[in-house]
Amino acid sequence: MGPTTFNGLPIHPLLVHFVVVLVPLSALLLLLSLCWPAARRRLGAATPAVALVTLILVPVTTHAGEWLAQRTPPDPLVQIHTERGEQLLVWSVGVFVVALLWWALHQPRVQQWWSARTGSTPGRAYRGLAAGLAVVGIVLAVGSVVQVYRIGESGAAAVWTTQDQ
Repeated sequence: MGPTTFNGLPIHPLLVHFVVVLVPLSALLLLLSLCWPAARRRLGAATPAVALVTLILVPVTTHAGEWLAQRTPPDPLVQIHTERGEQLLVWSVGVFVVALLWWALHQPRVQQWWSARTGSTPGRAYRGLAAGLAVVGIVLAVGSVVQVYRIGESGAAAVWTTQDQ
């Protein structure tokens, strides 16, 4: 799926730093786009683009982590970290999909298509779709950041907790 080592060292710790920055950044950009129209207009396609880069890096990082976990002694703390890490993909897919749909929903061409399809300007159904998408986006943005925290906390515990205790 992707690289597992760099100069003979596991690449997972390096990739984690990208994910730890990009997941909250994607969430912040999505929240700004959802809640602040001026920010949405200025950010444009940057929000779904950053979410896409994040979405690509999450499984690469997870794969490198699984590779590393297979080369370490069995540890329940590593298992917890691995399970939580695997769950981040769902959150990242959700953030990307909502970011892309939110961006597309506010494109003049989409609004023209909607008007041509319904015979009127975007109305109640369009606003309802936007409101529902905004609620889902807020939940996904917050949830993805919480999940990154949980993954990081379990990873730190796996690395820094000694088994002798």
